[in-house]
Amino acid sequence: MVAGFTTRSGGDAPRNLVFQSHYIEYHIISLCWITENGTTPVKPGTGVAVAVKTLNHDGLQGHKEWLAEVNYLGDLLYPNLVKLIGYCIEDDQRLLVYEFMPRGSLENHLFRRSLPLPWSTRMKVALGAAKGLAFLHEEAEKPVIYRDFKTSNILLDADYNAKLSDFGLAKDGPEDGKTHVSTRVMGTYGYAAPEYVMTGHLTSKSDVYSFGVVLLEMLTGRRSMDKNRPNGEHNLVEWARPHLGERRRFYRLLDPRLEGRFSIKGSQKALQLAAHCLSPDPKARPLMSEVVEALNILPNLKDMSCSSSYFQAMQAERMGSYPNARNGSRFETGLSRNGQPARSLSIPNGPHASPYHHHHLHRSPKPSVSKP
Repeated sequence: MVAGFTTRSGGDAPRNLVFQSHYIEYHIISLCWITENGTTPVKPGTGVAVAVKTLNHDGLQGHKEWLAEVNYLGDLLYPNLVKLIGYCIEDDQRLLVYEFMPRGSLENHLFRRSLPLPWSTRMKVALGAAKGLAFLHEEAEKPVIYRDFKTSNILLDADYNAKLSDFGLAKDGPEDGKTHVSTRVMGTYGYAAPEYVMTGHLTSKSDVYSFGVVLLEMLTGRRSMDKNRPNGEHNLVEWARPHLGERRRFYRLLDPRLEGRFSIKGSQKALQLAAHCLSPDPKARPLMSEVVEALNILPNLKDMSCSSSYFQAMQAERMGSYPNARNGSRFETGLSRNGQPARSLSIPNGPHASPYHHHHLHRSPKPSVSKP
């Protein structure tokens, strides 16, 4: 039971809320119900469901990151950002109260669910996440660099609309004519842009690179880092980059669990876009508004590949090389927890993974675990 919290508008919200709480690794995730105006707790299963994230003092997320979430999500309101309903700071208590996202994280759907996300849903999610980043970079009153864009931080509502969560590592963009922000290297290994890892120079193009990694994960069904794969395939970008320009053999890159149920033109355009976002030269990467424009048409393309004779021949070749690929079986078992971090970057799917990994619908966005 908690004594109450403050809404984003500064008013008092319900007191003595009783939460259904679950201890998840380094924080506590809870679900409760409140009235629509947020002033009165109600019986579980009625009213409006909210997700509550409680900072655990044994964890790695400090007050500074908690405060960053309050400051950014308290000021920013956009359809593709998770809505912060309120917060609590009382003695040593630190709570964040979010809108509830019933379908959990994109990571869960890509890598932990038995049924694969359909092609059109993947493109819808990619478009929504891109709109969230474009808003932060180009439409917010002050530009914001998200700095931790990855599948576990993309949450989905009941209609698979994507919303960005976890702003603990976010930074204000450069000001006064500066080209970058110099900062300690933070984020997640496999998603962070190489120039940022090497120099600590952070720009909005660092987020664009991370978007390219996530788009590639959505297209291939592979994790950004997976030590359980054969040598040469641990790093998704390094494995995929040589093949991104092959227009005739692009089928080899796509998630076999889709079983040809994807748009031929759409997948080609999406792979080209991923390659553009992953350009080694940050200046050559597109703006996120350009990414949004490129993605806009993809969810509705209907030229399904499964009717293509070329795809059928490719499938026969793939299944001859990889017998276990029949029936869309997947090979990956998740990234090893023993992977070595790059400087201060965290390991995806490591000990501080998203609570949405656990298939419970009543869990809120996970907290960031690194100290900026």
